[in-house]
Amino acid sequence: MNAARVASPAHKKKKANSVGQDPARIKEILKQLKKAYPDAKCALKHSNPFELLVATILSAQCTDERVNQVTPGLFKNYPTPQDFAALRPEVLEQEIRSTGFYRNKAKSILGASKKIVQEFGGKVPATMDELLTLPGVARKTANVVLGTAFREAIGVVVDTHVHRLSNRLDLSHEKTPEKIEQDLMRIIPQSGWIAFSHQMIFHGRRCCQARKPKCSICPVEDLCNSPDKKL
Repeated sequence: MNAARVASPAHKKKKANSVGQDPARIKEILKQLKKAYPDAKCALKHSNPFELLVATILSAQCTDERVNQVTPGLFKNYPTPQDFAALRPEVLEQEIRSTGFYRNKAKSILGASKKIVQEFGGKVPATMDELLTLPGVARKTANVVLGTAFREAIGVVVDTHVHRLSNRLDLSHEKTPEKIEQDLMRIIPQSGWIAFSHQMIFHGRRCCQARKPKCSICPVEDLCNSPDKKL
């Protein structure tokens, strides 16, 4: 990695300026992430928009690996929104117990399923405004469904990885997902929003981890001035 670039006064000066003010730097970050993770995609197993919606709700404060252990049997037993809508809460709670916060998640999934059946003809809506009317669905979940299931770049998924990396890479200095998303939408071309989210999530899991970032093998190390950088 180019240690001199990291230490140069010019590069340090950029950090003090407004977030995302250097289009060339942003372009290089996007280029390196794409090169490092060309096949990045949603890790949640699903075969249709409804399954993705349920899996995304289950993934809150839970690993995708754990969710992927639960959902195959869940979707085999209850393949449609109508099947979920007919479930008693205590039944679904036991099915999803291992994902944590299972009572709240069951309430959200059942509420969303009933609304999909009653108001959207049994189909997951494909607009941000409609998705946000579903119980348990905020912008992160809506962006996952829109981007992955419908290929609609309406916003940027901001999970814990995207949150952490956006701060470390000076893409946003904000603290809430909503404000970070707004920063990212201003500096990332809309055509790249979907891929960027997946690439950042992959990078957060495989390299730029919370406690022990692997800076020595990081593809964007020479573009990073994070105070917890480790070389």
